[in-house]
Amino acid sequence: MKLLVVVPALGAVYGGPSKSVIELARALGKSGVSVDVVTTNADGDRTINTPLHQWIEQDGYRVRYFPYLGWGDYKLSLSMARWLIAHSHRYDLVQTNAIFSLTNLPAYLTCRWQNVPYVIIPRGMLEPWAMSYKAWKKKVYYTLLEQPALQSASAIQMLASSEAEQIKPLQLKSPVVISPNGIHRQDFETLPSPDLFYQQFPNTRSKKIILFLGRIDPKKGLNFLAHAFGKVSADFADVHLVVAGPDSVGFLPMAKQYFADSGCLDSVTFTGILSGDVKYGALAAADYYIAPSYSEGFSMSVLEGMAAGLPCVITTGCNFPEAGEAGVALVAEVDEEAIAAALYACLSDPKSAAAMGQRARDFIFNHYTWDKVASDLSMHYQSIVTRQFQHA
Repeated sequence: MKLLVVVPALGAVYGGPSKSVIELARALGKSGVSVDVVTTNADGDRTINTPLHQWIEQDGYRVRYFPYLGWGDYKLSLSMARWLIAHSHRYDLVQTNAIFSLTNLPAYLTCRWQNVPYVIIPRGMLEPWAMSYKAWKKKVYYTLLEQPALQSASAIQMLASSEAEQIKPLQLKSPVVISPNGIHRQDFETLPSPDLFYQQFPNTRSKKIILFLGRIDPKKGLNFLAHAFGKVSADFADVHLVVAGPDSVGFLPMAKQYFADSGCLDSVTFTGILSGDVKYGALAAADYYIAPSYSEGFSMSVLEGMAAGLPCVITTGCNFPEAGEAGVALVAEVDEEAIAAALYACLSDPKSAAAMGQRARDFIFNHYTWDKVASDLSMHYQSIVTRQFQHA
């Protein structure tokens, strides 16, 4: 099976969503699917330094980058559009990632014109909170461009069962496939020394670290985290919060103000984006993990925190009810008091919290590895392609 993956951007500044696209492409490629990825060279207000208009071989897939024009939240690549119109029909299946993206429109149109099956992965962007954020411009775009594409898709691929439930009011008729994100087990079986992290951020040494790993973005709930952390840090003097992630939308000054207003900014370290061994060193150094999001598709960093064996506090907005049901994480309402109560529970009973962290690690290793995700998804994709040929 030949699969074409279309994604607006893969720059590191876009965090987990871009990473999950690549990890899924790699895993599908290793499972026997022939995978090509096309994207722009966008990386926030910069561009990726990479060759354009040519295939670059990667581990399990190949990728082709195109230049783009950007304004606000939108990216337009005429050369990528021309390529998609000319080549999409050569693939058995097309997978698009994200919605409200101009770079996906040529793929939608070409697939519908040439009867090529396509799957849309919204990556959390159809959730109620995401749809209500900047709703005035999304409503027009959705009605004119996105909704027709969703209604004609061979499948809408959701990252979690709760995400699938939340889009039911949209009354989309396309079938839904649920396929979560995953981790590579070998990355977490033995974490590196926490000294890799402490050497860069020595003020965190000898502290009880609560780790937030994600983009600095309005939807991440940092306002709630600031209030909750302000409360717990007053009672637990050795606790320290590490906020690790890129500031992709210029939200960092506001985020810092939240913690200043809560009187705990001195107990917070903003590291910027962490990658490679330093990121794994941060996971090794951490004692707890926190994800206070309003809205997520299915957070890569939550999986990483759990795979590292950390006691995790997440919100219902993280779309991972299975973690609460299995007793492997504390799932709080999207509310500052509920988040504070969950943090208190962990900090007050570290032995029980550590046991929960170990259960979380086993749970992720058993159910959420990229190998398992790719094996299950490739069967779904093959079924879509087979049905398409039968109907042709």
